Amino acid sequence: MSIINDRKTRKKITPPKPEWQEESSPGDVIRWAIAQYPTLTMTSGFNLNGIVLIDLAVKAGYKGNVLFIDTGYHFKETLDTRDTLIARYPELNFITLNANRPDDRMYAHDADRCCALRKVAPLQTYLNEHNPAALLSARSRKQSESRTTLTIVEKHPQRDRINPLVYWTREQLESYAQVHALPLNPLYWDGFLSIGCGPCTRAVRPGEDERAGRWAGKSKTECGLWLTQAI
Repeated sequence: MSIINDRKTRKKITPPKPEWQEESSPGDVIRWAIAQYPTLTMTSGFNLNGIVLIDLAVKAGYKGNVLFIDTGYHFKETLDTRDTLIARYPELNFITLNANRPDDRMYAHDADRCCALRKVAPLQTYLNEHNPAALLSARSRKQSESRTTLTIVEKHPQRDRINPLVYWTREQLESYAQVHALPLNPLYWDGFLSIGCGPCTRAVRPGEDERAGRWAGKSKTECGLWLTQAI
């Protein structure tokens, strides 16, 4: 009896996804994601979570893309923070996706459509063209009520989403940022715990959750990026 040892006929065996727990190291999650998804891509709005994730990802060996969507309404401080991060992390490829829309002030009367056109659409266009297998996200459970059930790995029809910081608290994030001297958006220390577009963001008041300053006074709590199956 002969045994045929033909490597071409062997099927690639994908290791099972580990059961990530609350104590799982974000670095371990990122290293696993880099190996599991060769086309892994990161999105960022350069908030506290996002900047911590960028630093952790670089330390874990990530050298891919960081996608930022310029809606045309960002604070100058946010754009300056982006430029500082570009200089600090030359191993990353920072890509700014532009909405390329006139100043129609749609945010004042239809915030959902404004976000859909200025934020969701540019990202969808990029993802449709490049089709990365997974997105690395900085979302965490403590940010708001709408995120309390997030898991580290989310399976989605278009592409998986990896959330290494899902169990981290704001105190943990701030501590990491201070220990590693990360260049946070200066608006953060003025109470802007979650920073989006200028017209739709205010400082968070005592007792409010971290994202309460976004679309204040409206029922809206998310821009829509993570609510659509198309992302």
